[in-house]
Amino acid sequence: MSHLTRQEIPKEWPLPRKGGVYIIRPNNNLSKGIPVLIILRDILKLGNNRREIKKIIHDKKVLLNDKFVKDEKENVLLFDVLKFPLIKKNYRLSISEQGKFLLEEINEKESEKKISKIIGKKILKNKKIQVNLSDGTNFLFNEKFKINDSVVIDLKNRKIEKVLPLKEGTKIKVYSGKHIGKTGKIISLDEKMKMAKISSNNQDINVLIKQIMVIE
Repeated sequence: MSHLTRQEIPKEWPLPRKGGVYIIRPNNNLSKGIPVLIILRDILKLGNNRREIKKIIHDKKVLLNDKFVKDEKENVLLFDVLKFPLIKKNYRLSISEQGKFLLEEINEKESEKKISKIIGKKILKNKKIQVNLSDGTNFLFNEKFKINDSVVIDLKNRKIEKVLPLKEGTKIKVYSGKHIGKTGKIISLDEKMKMAKISSNNQDINVLIKQIMVIE
């Protein structure tokens, strides 16, 4: 189906359950992001209906991770960057402590990069190493890294700029689980139990490593 009912929309979408019967379904990763249409129409209020949003997209006024958006059903994933060159506005998709997606306005320099988490790797021919990231992208990368580290991606040049290692003292964002949306620093790591102790808002909490992402 190309649409969802209001009752089917992910809990992370900042939309009321009541309203019209149907709402757009993203092209992929339903529970990991939010469609461009919803962001432009319902959050940023840049148009009143789907037709107006499609015109904005057709006129090449929106970039997602430094590429022009071509379809209003394109899914904006956590930490993705949206740019609006004509109005000189840039946003990063984040998530609140209430578990709802939100847009954080960022400056031009910040909009040139995004962070993603390393979730796997693959050895290719000639001993080349492919890094698999949480946003579904892959890069050839031969620098030192570990699974669960994060990387800073240079969006313009489409390359990994640096690794953000998962270690004590690093800043993290919790992106799932009961502590979703919290930001803090790692106090200690228990690799065996796959847990991290985090200091957030003067409170120590325990979070699964799979629920956190290292950020700058």
